[in-house]
Amino acid sequence: MDDDIRNVFALTHVLSRVGMPVLYAENGREGIETLERNPDTDLILMDIMMPEMDGYETISAIRRSPRWTGLPIIALTAKAMPGDREKAIEQGASDYVPKPVDVDQLLTVACALLAPEGEGTAEPDTPTTAEKPVAPEPAGAQGETAVPPTIE
Repeated sequence: MDDDIRNVFALTHVLSRVGMPVLYAENGREGIETLERNPDTDLILMDIMMPEMDGYETISAIRRSPRWTGLPIIALTAKAMPGDREKAIEQGASDYVPKPVDVDQLLTVACALLAPEGEGTAEPDTPTTAEKPVAPEPAGAQGETAVPPTIE
């Protein structure tokens, strides 16, 4: 979920190259609607600064649903301030990656969160160690994926 189409495009490109299909939502409200329509979602990349419903509010709303308590969420933000990572984790994010997004870091965090249990992954509610963001797919590009270099 990201309101900056440039981030969405870059991340969709990068993630699709590694076989990760991407769904896109421009804000938290749309993100929750997209999640409800796609209950088989495996991972969420959540921009913190979005219009209408920010990332913190959206993460909290997602975590209130028992159905999504274990769904990995990676929080991303360009205006990283001291305490942002801790706040994101407190709201229910699984990990945090600052922007500009380092693709290798993002993929490392995503793979750690998606790896089958017992294969060196963190517990579902235990943050890994990342510090960069990912974006959803652009409107009309549902089902496509992306993988960008460094993303701002």
